[in-house]
Amino acid sequence: MKTASHFTAAHVVVITGCSSGIGRVTAGYLAERGCRVYPTARTDEEVEELGAEGFDNALRLDVCRPEEIADTIETVLAREGRIDVWFNNAGYGQLGAVEDLPLDALREQFETNVFGLHECTRQVVAVMRRQGQGKIIQHSSVLGLIALPMRGAYNASKYAIEGLTDTLRLELEDSDIHVSLLNTGPVTSRFRANAIATLAKIDIEHSPWREAYRAALAGKAKKVPFNLPPEAVAETVYRIVLAERPAPRYYITKATWMLGIAKRLLSTRMLDRLLLKV
Repeated sequence: MKTASHFTAAHVVVITGCSSGIGRVTAGYLAERGCRVYPTARTDEEVEELGAEGFDNALRLDVCRPEEIADTIETVLAREGRIDVWFNNAGYGQLGAVEDLPLDALREQFETNVFGLHECTRQVVAVMRRQGQGKIIQHSSVLGLIALPMRGAYNASKYAIEGLTDTLRLELEDSDIHVSLLNTGPVTSRFRANAIATLAKIDIEHSPWREAYRAALAGKAKKVPFNLPPEAVAETVYRIVLAERPAPRYYITKATWMLGIAKRLLSTRMLDRLLLKV
């Protein structure tokens, strides 16, 4: 297992969606700082990859399968006796204009990003109520605050996470269970490449947006400003792990701060004009 530092208590942390990018980097970052990390991934092959990188506690977890969520929780409790932090990181982005989205594509987006996250949350809240404490981190997005064209399914899934989490936080106010949202902006990962692959579900040739799709497939997308490495998310997660009372929301990247402030200050029409230029 990755070497733990000597100055940090052994917080028990479970992270979903660690096949690559933010999840994997965060797992390593926390492990190096003394946390007992259980990174999870959807397939046996991905779990083997994690093991090869030194994550001895890697577990298979497809968040769309409630029985695998229960198995993961049972395994961690059997080994550690508690779960201090659960980071709902698993998710992907379905591209496509709203008018082009097949119902199945929208349903699949919600199965992972919303229903999977909700079932993980529901099961781990029960554990944290029994143990009397815990922290849940929900990975939302800047697109949980504002919408961008061609990302309707992803926008909707993150808006749903915002609503569920805001409600849960109110319901847990009298407990020692803390729920935090991460509104992450552009971060280096395989997220964009994986999103481009979802265009296979779109009938591009019969769409009024076909030129935009072709440009995306050809790698001609606009350059993303204010991009940060995945360590920016890992650092924020670590702050939450250490916090006695973590904040309900964390903005990550300048893009999130700028657009979050713009939504508060601008009228809807003015904000729309800004977003069409992003």
